[in-house]
Amino acid sequence: MKILFIGDIVGRPGRQMIARHLASLVDRHLIDLVVANAENAAAGFGVTPDVVAELLDAGIDVLTTGNHVWDKKESFPILEQEERILRPANYPPGLPGKGWGVFRTSAGVPVAVVNLEGRVFMNNLDCPFRAADAILDGLPGSPSIVLVDFHAETTSEKGALGAYLDGRVSAVLGTHTHVQTADERLLPGGTAFISDVGMTGSRDSVIGIRKELSVERFLTQLPVRFEVAKKEPMLCGVIMTVDEPTGRALGIERVLIVDKE
Repeated sequence: MKILFIGDIVGRPGRQMIARHLASLVDRHLIDLVVANAENAAAGFGVTPDVVAELLDAGIDVLTTGNHVWDKKESFPILEQEERILRPANYPPGLPGKGWGVFRTSAGVPVAVVNLEGRVFMNNLDCPFRAADAILDGLPGSPSIVLVDFHAETTSEKGALGAYLDGRVSAVLGTHTHVQTADERLLPGGTAFISDVGMTGSRDSVIGIRKELSVERFLTQLPVRFEVAKKEPMLCGVIMTVDEPTGRALGIERVLIVDKE
């Protein structure tokens, strides 16, 4: 089985890259399931019902998110109504949505997708390591293929979760920092790992935001209204090959597509 995971979609340029390239990627690589992080898909911060529908209609099977999923109040109902969008599982109980789900490929193969958020330099959340334990212990039907989106700031926390879950999940994929790392590999227990998948948005930017606005904030230390950059859009992701009976990853490779203007 082949699974395509697409890194943080940032605003309209990121969504346009999905529209332009997803179908050909799926056909060329014989992809069975597409997962993408969409927490920045609506103007760079959060999601809306229309954006969620646009991305699902474009061919994405499952949407994960992160800390920005709460930025737009209109996202709360869609988190409850649409099973194909997840939010990090280790937020306090009672919030809208859920942090994991079991989804089926067109061939009927079940794939569990788990969404977790880190704590280092981020929110004061429940432990993602123990949250992962509880989810894995309670997955209905015990699916062999399990994919984890770990939305976290530091490579150390991401690497530690990869080591902790090695052999128990098919992949631990880092998101949030918007910079694709070159450390994709198979861990000893058969888990695919990368510190950060990267982002799908403007490469001519500071992590998807117009450069001059980001520079102004750093120079002045004053609040600056961020806007999504548009030039030189790119799509970042990884393609994993997974053994269906065992759930062990057999390969992981980076994807980088850049549209020159």
